[in-house]
Amino acid sequence: MEKVRTTSWEWLKAIMIALTLAFIVRMFLFAPIVVDGHSMQPTLEPDDKMIVNQIEYSISEPERFDIVVFHAPGGKDYIKRIIGLPGEKIEYVDDTLHVNDEPIEEPFLDDLKKGLYGQVLTGDFSLQELTGNETVPEDHYFMMGDNRRLSKDSRDIGAIAKEEIIGRANVVVWPFDNIQIVNNE
Repeated sequence: MEKVRTTSWEWLKAIMIALTLAFIVRMFLFAPIVVDGHSMQPTLEPDDKMIVNQIEYSISEPERFDIVVFHAPGGKDYIKRIIGLPGEKIEYVDDTLHVNDEPIEEPFLDDLKKGLYGQVLTGDFSLQELTGNETVPEDHYFMMGDNRRLSKDSRDIGAIAKEEIIGRANVVVWPFDNIQIVNNE
């Protein structure tokens, strides 16, 4: 009888440790997210299930073109791409991103632009026109979806504070035919 009780106690401890570790990993390290909507197509498809790395930005800074999840105004979480970093002047001219008056290539948009047969994907704008700020504010980031025509992003909701960024999302884990590590280029 004592052996059964000891074995049961060992199993119970193992299960409790496993559940505690799973809780810690889920709450503080990695979290699942489901892509909702078409704003990141063709890079991400609606209903793609991804893993969000919640610790990366506690040890490093977000970089241009990282795909991130953040708390948006209205209590919803968005998944978008970082286009502008703190202190940068952002504008689009003739469907080309300009950062501090220098054109920047966005190779992840090439296939989408080809499918438009010469039509504009991203209309002209400047950060100054949208927000009244000449540059992205300190500790803020300018976010845009890859499907620029269908994306509600920093053009609508403004720059996003760093503390609102949940983490980087670059691993698609479902559906099986779309499992991939999403590159920033």
